[in-house]
Amino acid sequence: MRQPGGVTVTAEPAVAAAPAGAAAAAPDIRRQELAAFLRSRRERISPEQVGLVRGGRRRTPGLRREEVAQLSAVGVTWYTWLEQGRAIRVSAQVLDAIARALLMDPTERGHLFVLAGVIDQRPDYDCPLLSPTALRLMHTIAPYPATLQNARYDVLAHNRPFAQVFGELTELPPRERNCLWLLTTSTHWRETFLDRDEMLADLIAKYRAGMAEHVAEPAWKERLDGLLAESAEFRELWERHEVATMSPHVKRYRHPEVGLLRLEHRNLWMAPQPQAHRLVAYVPADEETERALGRLAELSGE
Repeated sequence: MRQPGGVTVTAEPAVAAAPAGAAAAAPDIRRQELAAFLRSRRERISPEQVGLVRGGRRRTPGLRREEVAQLSAVGVTWYTWLEQGRAIRVSAQVLDAIARALLMDPTERGHLFVLAGVIDQRPDYDCPLLSPTALRLMHTIAPYPATLQNARYDVLAHNRPFAQVFGELTELPPRERNCLWLLTTSTHWRETFLDRDEMLADLIAKYRAGMAEHVAEPAWKERLDGLLAESAEFRELWERHEVATMSPHVKRYRHPEVGLLRLEHRNLWMAPQPQAHRLVAYVPADEETERALGRLAELSGE
């Protein structure tokens, strides 16, 4: 039945059936975790932080439930049920409003959506916060090219040698700073990457394998939809349903100033960084490439 806040409430049966093992108990446990998390976030925020007048005596620290409901534009009864761990359904839009009302940071927001079992519909192309340690490590690898990437192959940062070999990605719109997008659409990458066709098929297979764990997430789906709309070649390869895993491999590149480069791709996962960040290093596969990267560094005055 419909209740305040525009949500559907699951009616409680007159006689509750006994849970059939751990699987049946899991939703109850998650609802209780969600209730406790919301209470903890509510109690840490003062009325003044959200522009409310403190008023008279308050029996609980932080905000009252009715104040959170007011700030979120949802019904007081419905929000109370949510904090009580009731079996109610909630939309992404309502969770977004609650997260904003409770001044949640990105980590807390993500935790809220996971506990509620709801996919966050807000697409995000902004570069996430990268640790100084990860950035320092990436730059220390010079004169070898290196990037910091997430699981969707978005290039979050890169060092100077990477820009010299593959191009300066900061000149591109944020949504195009993605290895899969560039392999599919970039004329420069098509001409420079001697193994481009093989690399594209392999990367699409890896993206399909990785997406299995994120199939309903907006950022993954938006990336896929954009590529399907952009490229007939991508659509043909995607329909093959090939899958692949991460593995070291050597690829060849033609550089206009130092000639042939043979580079081995090596991945270093940056746990406990969020969103599966990894350092991708492009290591010389032979002495000739080692010397060529040294010459490239000299040409740039580094």
